[in-house]
Amino acid sequence: MIPRSLNELGSLMTIRIKPATPADVPIILQLIRELVEFERLLHEVQATEEQLREQLFGARPSAEVVMARLGDEVAGFALFFHNFSTFLAKPGIYLEDLYVRQKFRGQGC
Repeated sequence: MIPRSLNELGSLMTIRIKPATPADVPIILQLIRELVEFERLLHEVQATEEQLREQLFGARPSAEVVMARLGDEVAGFALFFHNFSTFLAKPGIYLEDLYVRQKFRGQGC
């Protein structure tokens, strides 16, 4: 945990970054919609909670999500997946999406 921001009362708040759980699927979809709305691509979103639940937490997950929380609020998320370089014979990681909600930007989130 990283102390980063002061709340309204001047107390230090802590950013928590933890792996998402199946219970986070509704907020993950909401964050995806916020991201694509920001990019003016909302009309292209086809993802559903059921699809995300299967792809992130099913028998063979194809991606992972970490959630950022500041206090009791969700501040953002990152979605990534693992890859492999045949040229280097080394594993890698590909960051597909990184999103921080507007009100948390500039606070170290």
